[in-house]
Formats: sequence, structure tokens, C-alpha cells
Amino acid sequence: MLDLSTWNLSIPTEQTPITITTQRLNNGYESRYFRRNADGSVTFWVPVTGSTTPDARYPRSELRETQHDGTLDNWLHASSDSYLSAVLRIDQVPSLNKVVIGQIHSTDVPGSQNDPLVKLQYHYRRGVGRLELLLRAQPGDTAVQNILLAENVQLGERFGYGLRITPSGRLGVSVNSSEGDTGSFYHQLSSSWRDQYLYFKAGAYIQDNYGEDDEGGRVTFFHLNSLHR
Repeated sequence: MLDLSTWNLSIPTEQTPITITTQRLNNGYESRYFRRNADGSVTFWVPVTGSTTPDARYPRSELRETQHDGTLDNWLHASSDSYLSAVLRIDQVPSLNKVVIGQIHSTDVPGSQNDPLVKLQYHYRRGVGRLELLLRAQPGDTAVQNILLAENVQLGERFGYGLRITPSGRLGVSVNSSEGDTGSFYHQLSSSWRDQYLYFKAGAYIQDNYGEDDEGGRVTFFHLNSLHR
């Protein structure tokens, strides 16, 4: 069973998105957007018709890192060695074929840019899935670098990922699938990220917003763990 004691959940309900608090999430919350399975896994569902947050074009069913009491957890990378790991599978993609499954995001507190540092994206292309890292070199940059990590991850195939930032600002990203597809990327962050408050996100954030209500992204997580030490 996943430990969800330090997460809240954003879901794309019909009128406007809502946030399921850490307490409510850990009291057994379920809906069409977030289902608990008999094996202890959880499944995120995001229809392309789902509502969006004010600063986003696309809908999401996505966890956001918190503290145990539900307070939002934001951190400077120099304060700890920070790590997010997950094991999951992609069950369904929308017609534009892209689902973001993990992020290191920055907050919109004063002095911060509210930009993702990295997004980990599943891209179903020409009948096969790719795992791509979208890296922003500096806060506020509009352009991101697309880095291919693995290119033979099928729908329904279980795989894992890890996102890590060391106190010195060393970024490490790794992926590995049950069929042996692996990839990794290491990068020294620009010093401009030093003063950005960051947090982890995980779930299903589709990159599509057009189609019927049964079109969307479905992602099942078997393991999820965030760690700061």
C-alpha cells in the first residue's frame, strides 16, 4: 500500500478543480479520478474534459507534497538530499499521447517563479512509449530541453523512476522498466535555482484538453516515496 501521509491531491472536477486535503486523502478518499485497488496500488484518471487550474492549460489528477499535518512542504535544495521514487504503469493516454507522471516544481512565493524545474513525461509515439525529461535551465525560462531517457516502454508495462537533487544542486534522474529499458541523466543545476523553493508532484497530468469524456490519461502507481535527509 502506498504511504500518502505527506501528500494532497488535485482533481479536475467538472466545474473547477478541487484539492483533497492530506487528512481526507488518508481517510480513504476515492472518486472517479482516484481509485484504490485491491493490491494496494492507486489509479489516477484524468479526462481531457476535466477542469484546469488558473495557471494551467491541461487537467490533472496529481499529488502534491505536504507535511504530515497537511501544510504545504516547500524546500530549498541546499537544505537536504531530496529524492522521489515511484513504480507505475501507463494504462491509457489521450489522443495527443503525453502524460506527465512526476515533477520537481517551484512555488509562487515571493522570489520564486512558479515554474517546474523538471517534468518526467510518458510520450506514446508511433506505437511505443518514450520516457522524456523536460528540463528548465533557469527559473523563468519559457523553453525547456527535452531529454530522451528510454524509448521502448509499452502501455501496461511496469516501470520505475527516481528524481533526486543533492544539497549542492546536482540533479539525477533515472528510469527502468520491467522489460529492461533503462536510462539516466545527471546535471549540475544553475545557481539561479538555489533560492527557489521546490516540491515534488506525482500522478497524471495529461497534455491534452480536447475530446470526449472517455478520452484521457489513466496511470496506476504501485509505489511512491519522497525522502529528505
